[in-house]
Amino acid sequence: MELNFEKGNGLIPVIVQDAITQRVLMLGYMDEEALAVTKESGVVTFYSRSRQRLWTKGEESGNFLTVRQIIEDCDGDTLLIKALPSGPVCHTGKDTCFNEDNDPALMDDINFLAYLEEIVIDRREHPIDGSYTNHLFSRGINKIAQKVGEEAVELVIEAMTENKSLFLGEAADLLYHVLVLLAQKNIRLSEVVEVLKKRHSR
Repeated sequence: MELNFEKGNGLIPVIVQDAITQRVLMLGYMDEEALAVTKESGVVTFYSRSRQRLWTKGEESGNFLTVRQIIEDCDGDTLLIKALPSGPVCHTGKDTCFNEDNDPALMDDINFLAYLEEIVIDRREHPIDGSYTNHLFSRGINKIAQKVGEEAVELVIEAMTENKSLFLGEAADLLYHVLVLLAQKNIRLSEVVEVLKKRHSR
């Protein structure tokens, strides 16, 4: 669909959402040039109505928004950009321009597991040098599956002891490596949960 910039006198509203936590971060405006620069650079760039010029979010603070996905709405006159913030988004120093926290540590347990899954998937699609997750992906499915097996055995061994701390550590290791294995096979955690739901209803 071709975007309709004329409806907003050359500008379209842009909602920016954290690509991993799904938290809405801010609202800005783009003209055609700002959108072109955003696509080319991979960093969110707006058109400032007050300054009457392009401005890249983070050009002064260093808290850039790295683009992960750009989605048009059904009418072609609004954009949703999913991005990764490198720091607080609001000029006040808050995580978002809506005064909401975007700290994963504040998530409930289920949402944090989903957040971790998104990080693993993002590492697969956008590798980072030195990332252990990317090291696992580079070794392929056989090595990842083997690692899951090793972590499962280590968890079983710790289950035979009375050291809760070590047991929890091994349980966390197993969950993490299962997420990597799922991502490698292009399977979402929600698909596994769906199987559990069906079994639960029996």
